[in-house]
Amino acid sequence: VLKNILTYNKEFPFDVQPVPLRKILAPGEEEHLEFEEDDEEGGAGAGSPDSFPARVPGTLLPRLPSEPGMTLLTINIEKIGLKDAGQCIDPYITVSVKDLNGIDLTPVQDTPVAVRKEDMYVHFNVDIEIQKHIERLTKGAAIFFEFKHYKPKKRFTSTKCFAFMEMDEIKPGAIVIELYKKPTDFKRKKLQLLTKKPLYLHLHQTLHKE
Repeated sequence: VLKNILTYNKEFPFDVQPVPLRKILAPGEEEHLEFEEDDEEGGAGAGSPDSFPARVPGTLLPRLPSEPGMTLLTINIEKIGLKDAGQCIDPYITVSVKDLNGIDLTPVQDTPVAVRKEDMYVHFNVDIEIQKHIERLTKGAAIFFEFKHYKPKKRFTSTKCFAFMEMDEIKPGAIVIELYKKPTDFKRKKLQLLTKKPLYLHLHQTLHKE
């Protein structure tokens, strides 16, 4: 009997079809469809479906091997400030490194679902290992953080906001970066702040150099 219980979940249906993100654009966002397409192609990470059970573990990758004279970056995502933080269901963050044209320079990674929600903050406390030595990133590259949450009524995952960090901001220690309205603008041409409130993405950077 115990064996049957433990193996029952093998029959769990994995054929849930994700809903295209462009169908949830707010009025006035239609002109950003080109960016929404980028979000679809790179935002989900590893082609994972939007159903919650499949994304719980995240898609985090281990640190690359060290090389003499080369620098690796670990980013700890501490927390994100949102006025409706407590209402976000199964929130997680997709991390990607893009060039000026929005092209991926490293594999896309998803964090596990947040560890807790407290007041106006969603806490993650998770390390992201950037999958390229800093010296090998192209000029103008940026690291993007897309905050996503599940919408049970519509049964899909939505990008709520995003933030990014440019190369000149890569320094050891804590940093807070501003949040921008969706859709994610990987080309950084039409940025709109999410809020005037002092709410940010809180990160801590560690550099590793041989």
